[in-house]
Amino acid sequence: MNPILIDFPSEFETERLLIRMPKPGDGKVVYESKKASINELKPWMPWAHRDESEEDAEVNIREAHVKFLTREDLRLLVFHKDTGMLVANSGLHRIDWELRKFEIGYWIDTRYSGKGYMTEAVKGIEDFAYNELKANRLEIRCDTKNVKSRAIAERLEFELEGILRKDSLDAYGKGLRDTCLYAKVRES
Repeated sequence: MNPILIDFPSEFETERLLIRMPKPGDGKVVYESKKASINELKPWMPWAHRDESEEDAEVNIREAHVKFLTREDLRLLVFHKDTGMLVANSGLHRIDWELRKFEIGYWIDTRYSGKGYMTEAVKGIEDFAYNELKANRLEIRCDTKNVKSRAIAERLEFELEGILRKDSLDAYGKGLRDTCLYAKVRES
């Protein structure tokens, strides 16, 4: 089946969060979130090193919106239900629809770090992937040195299947990094 024919909700909620696909007009809040968090993002995210304008962020959001609709990539924005503030960016990436395999990626706005929002969001995305997308395998990949990202995977009982040694360049593009590969699989 062509993935574009797969129907599923474009938003869902957890206890404190509204998680939804990106929409035109979201570029401004994503830009502001990235700007507020840039120092914490640079060690882990190569894209955090690019100069980006608010217009660039809006273009990126609109491209993510289209990819969500075509099922190529399922980027998700995480908002606080009570305040409407953007808390985090996440999504389901490196999708294999035939196997129903997805990689969960995430980063939190520094202003909301340490309150359990990212763990709650990733758990919500995990549940969404299993219940709505019929996922068979979920992965989380992160730099071995990214202890906060690793802690989320471990807190949610993703199994460390291995460490991919010197498998990519670090976020600065200067040295090799090791990547943790965490996974969960659907129990039969």
